[in-house]
Amino acid sequence: MAQRRVLHMPHPVLKRVAREVAPDDLDEIARVGRDLLDTMHAGPATVGIAAPQIAEEVRIAVIDCSGHPKAQEMNHGLMILVNPVIVAAQGAEVGREGCLSIPHLTANVRQATHLTVEALDAAALLDAGGAVVERRVETSGFEARCLQHEIDHLDGILFLDRVDSLARDVFRRKTYK
Repeated sequence: MAQRRVLHMPHPVLKRVAREVAPDDLDEIARVGRDLLDTMHAGPATVGIAAPQIAEEVRIAVIDCSGHPKAQEMNHGLMILVNPVIVAAQGAEVGREGCLSIPHLTANVRQATHLTVEALDAAALLDAGGAVVERRVETSGFEARCLQHEIDHLDGILFLDRVDSLARDVFRRKTYK
């Protein structure tokens, strides 16, 4: 479809809870899913993006940690998750996070190390017109962190909301040429 403009903090859409998508609204799921994919692929080293970041207030997120050096523990490949829900979270670890919606900062953020998420997966819908299927994802490490980050976006939570200390845990993003 189209690469979309990514909203930046403090845009109010980023702080709102997104609405659930009707599972049979395949047109909306496909439209938003394609735009998220195009926008994610256009970003620098981007492994995920959520619908509110492109001004779509619906519960759809795209995650793909394939090929990322931090995703060595577990990787489920491309996931286009509709109405994802975290059903179990275990462990905790502090790790560095960045975000397309807060492009000039990174921060140390505490997230669960093991995660179970239930959602509808629309990857097959976008790949040759397949169906939206129920999916249960059990993951850990970097992929779990990415899933939590994107689901947080659907709940109006930004990574800065999760830092322990703004003075100690937030950093200017390094730029690499």
